[in-house]
Amino acid sequence: MVRGVRFLVDSTGRKTAVQIDLKRQARLWEDFYDRALAEQRASEPRERLEAVKRRVLGRRRRRG
Repeated sequence: MVRGVRFLVDSTGRKTAVQIDLKRQARLWEDFYDRALAEQRASEPRERLEAVKRRVLGRRRRRG
């Protein structure tokens, strides 16, 4: 078992929740947060990669 991670089980022994010691497993928190943020933003409109590249590279050229 991983240190700092504990599963909670119901009366039948089925895992129902997990407790994570964030001091020991700080890197896991970042993964959970990133995943939750991605799910939250999943319905937002998309922007094509080429449009982003033009916008970012265009700014860089103007500054130089």
